[in-house]
Amino acid sequence: MELKGRDFLRTGDFSTEELELFLERASQMKLALKKRVPSEKYLAGKSVAMLFQKPSTRTRLSFDVGISQLGGHPIYLNWGDLQLGRGETIHDTGKIFGCYVDGVVARVYRHADLEALAASAPVPVINALSDEFHPCQALSDCFTIIEKKGGLEGLKIAFVGDGACNVSQSLAEAVLQLGGTMVIASPKRYSPSEGLISDLRKLAKRGASLQITEDPAEAVRDADVIYTDVWVSMGTESDAENRLRELRPYQVNKDLLAISAPDSIVMHCLPAHRGEEITDDVIDGPRSVVWEQAENRLHVQKSIMSLIL
Repeated sequence: MELKGRDFLRTGDFSTEELELFLERASQMKLALKKRVPSEKYLAGKSVAMLFQKPSTRTRLSFDVGISQLGGHPIYLNWGDLQLGRGETIHDTGKIFGCYVDGVVARVYRHADLEALAASAPVPVINALSDEFHPCQALSDCFTIIEKKGGLEGLKIAFVGDGACNVSQSLAEAVLQLGGTMVIASPKRYSPSEGLISDLRKLAKRGASLQITEDPAEAVRDADVIYTDVWVSMGTESDAENRLRELRPYQVNKDLLAISAPDSIVMHCLPAHRGEEITDDVIDGPRSVVWEQAENRLHVQKSIMSLIL
């Protein structure tokens, strides 16, 4: 499989076999790091621009460290500090990136801007988050589930909360491609669009399925994985009051956890608004794997970069 030179904008742009290749290399890289074996310098002599329109903790750290461990040179760029902030077009900026760097990691508000950047830049572009998709997070989450459960096929993964957020949409895409059952529980106005639901079902591996419900209890009943994310993301602050009120019944707490499978795990991509979408006793409890999934961002993103850059 030839992955070199391709953009990584969403997992749906790749086949199941290609996603499995990313995961296999991530596993090898994690094992090597745990054994203190130096990483292969896949990015030796290469520079990677990290273009951030939105602030970040895990994404910035994991990419910065990952690029360095692979022998590359990370260059952090704030969108507002570039000529982009003064009206230069994304098209022209993408062309300029091709003159200086070997790849671009971009964290943006609008997925359309990311697509425009990828269309103009002659080097690979990696989606570090957009308003529609968060594929590096989703693939890392699948990696974590596989570590904990041995695979995705036959598992029930329940996402509870804002079902139309970028994390939910990318998680559903990756889980379905890798053979799991995905259940999204949210109020109707926070459900994925009908167009996306149709696309997700077309991408699903044989045996995988997608279910949409407004009932959080139905979603988590006998679920192997319970996942949630913040209710008020960057860009939705103006609707915060409505969101907090309407999503309150979707809080992941002890009562909801009790309905799931006895060996279920709890996931959250962080940052968490404790006491809103998840309670302290759950996120800090024995079933929580949030810190492992945060760590796995490093290994999966190193794998992605090593194969496409």
